Amino acid sequence: MLLRLPAAIVRAILVVMLVIMPSALLLGSGTDATQVVVLVAIFAALFTIVEYSAASPSLVEFRDAPPFNRMRFSALFATVLCLSMIFRGYDNPSEMTAMFEASGVAIGRVIDFPYSPVRLMVLMMPEGTDPALLDRMRHAAGLSYLIALFSIVWFILLLRLQRWPRRGGAFNVWVNLPTFDPTAGGDVVTRLQRDGRVNIILGFLLPFLVPAAFKLLSVFGTPINLENPHTLIWTVTAWAFLPASILMRGVALTRVADMIQMQRDKVRDRAASAALGEL
Repeated sequence: MLLRLPAAIVRAILVVMLVIMPSALLLGSGTDATQVVVLVAIFAALFTIVEYSAASPSLVEFRDAPPFNRMRFSALFATVLCLSMIFRGYDNPSEMTAMFEASGVAIGRVIDFPYSPVRLMVLMMPEGTDPALLDRMRHAAGLSYLIALFSIVWFILLLRLQRWPRRGGAFNVWVNLPTFDPTAGGDVVTRLQRDGRVNIILGFLLPFLVPAAFKLLSVFGTPINLENPHTLIWTVTAWAFLPASILMRGVALTRVADMIQMQRDKVRDRAASAALGEL
């Protein structure tokens, strides 16, 4: 535990930076909102230290199979940073914020085509929404979705090129999949393959389903106030990051299932060769 503690503290500091970033970069954050952000940052830091310093995590998957979680955190950090810089430029423009805003405008226009997830995010806004707010949603959604797509593609390339997750070492299924119970019943490989396919399908569909859910919520319930820049940043970030994270998890589970099946085939081949040798 003591050997893991320094690395866990570094990760906790990065998590705190992520949580407080919008409040630190945007102007006009209220006292109550700041207190809530600080409280969330403290809980997130404690959770990170506990999960990464313990011998076996309780919730964090693929802890000992880098860089899976590093890639997901990097995508999340990049998304929050880019959106925070874009929204900072609306109140306190600078050359740096102008660069982020120009990137968001260009990417938003390219990805905003009929039936795209970005177009659905724009269409979910209530009627009579300020056109400036619609443009902000378009730019934020386009940039966030591009970062999510890039993280997925990069992970798949890494999986193929570097033979993730083993990378020359042993892969402990019980440590890296703490929420997966291998004794729950049924073949482990079959269950992993099924869970992997479900996660891949869900990760692909969520960017299309979430805007529809928000639209129904605004029609039959209380709509979310996206005029608040903090709310918009975290809403768009969750919309782009969670499906990408779920899809990457599905790919990872499928890879683990293939590894277990390959190991079974090797054991079966050795047993068959030994039986033939005895004959």
